Amino acid sequence: MKNSAEILSPAAILLRNLIKCPSVTPAEGGALDVLQNELETLGFKVVRKVFSTPDTPDVENLYARIGDTAPNLCFAGHTDVVPVGDEDAWSQPPFQGAITDGMMIGRGAVDMKGGIACFVAAVKRVLDGGKPNPGSISLLITGDEEGPAVNGTKAILEWLTEQGEQIDACVVGEPTNPESIGDAIKIGRRGSISGTIYVTGIQGHAAYPHLADNPARGIVALTEALLKQPFDEGTADFQPTNLEVTSIDIGNSAFNVIPNKASARFNIRFNDTWTADSLKVEIERRLNEAANDPKLRPALGSGPRSPVEYTLKYEMRPSHVFLTQDEQLIASLSSAIQTVTNRRPDLSTGGGTSDARFIKDACPVVEFGLVGQTMHQIDERVAVADLDVLTDIYQQFIANFFDREPS
Repeated sequence: MKNSAEILSPAAILLRNLIKCPSVTPAEGGALDVLQNELETLGFKVVRKVFSTPDTPDVENLYARIGDTAPNLCFAGHTDVVPVGDEDAWSQPPFQGAITDGMMIGRGAVDMKGGIACFVAAVKRVLDGGKPNPGSISLLITGDEEGPAVNGTKAILEWLTEQGEQIDACVVGEPTNPESIGDAIKIGRRGSISGTIYVTGIQGHAAYPHLADNPARGIVALTEALLKQPFDEGTADFQPTNLEVTSIDIGNSAFNVIPNKASARFNIRFNDTWTADSLKVEIERRLNEAANDPKLRPALGSGPRSPVEYTLKYEMRPSHVFLTQDEQLIASLSSAIQTVTNRRPDLSTGGGTSDARFIKDACPVVEFGLVGQTMHQIDERVAVADLDVLTDIYQQFIANFFDREPS
């Protein structure tokens, strides 16, 4: 297949230019330069902001707007990407945007430079139509979504508030479709809490357990207490809450030494049955109950049995559960998808977290983008034909949202 740029759509050309920028978190890599040039050519006013926080990388972000009246429809996304992994395992260089059998291969192709390219191409069509838009269109693009998410979307939203800038509705271009474009719109996300349990024991010789206190017993019992009983059965809008133990670590390389410490990490995804605070109360109730079980460990010498000594540390900033119920936003996007694909998308709240968790505090937000099957994988790729379909959907969505005929 020919790779000549002349046969590619504007979305595909822009995506290739973005893929060529090695913007691995937190590096800008030239991606915001490419995007700024494209947007300023279209008439957008573009602002670049670098935010800094102690103990986290500095991150550069972009906000662009065309129009100065309400409503302000925003597209949000990120140009940062995850590392490529084993570059030798890629069939094509990960920062080239090569096309093979109708698929453009490159890191960020679907997560989520492809969504950005399609939205910009859709806006270009709208502007080329020559009709005045009854409102404003903006883009909020971060370089920190795949990283700590401290100096990115959250920070630029706070800055926009300080500037008196109002966003009225937002679509995040994350790859929401599991199989085909049109499968699903994300209208909410479960919350997320991560924590680490630390158990303290007494180190000793494996042949003399009565002189030691093995923390392995305690860490296993505590994690079992978290996993044993379901938290809920799910709700009308969300799947059940689930807790997953993601590691158990003792770090003991000797066979004949009872260790003095053990730890376990966990992550819990929770629905609207819970808040972050109420869930923490339940987690600590389960841990305390298990820690005080007298069957857990033998007494040292002739003394009384002691509870498991543990500490619990939560990671900062839990993600809170949210559900968008804005009819105009959801209906505008659902109708656009049905018009272009002849399919009615599911309204989903599944999957992980995204920057929508910050945007929901500023305005109604939904997520819709490309098919996400290859995100973060070796040979991440997108069907070139899908870029054209998504561009069509975004164009129709803009028209629907502003209640006008597409250009």
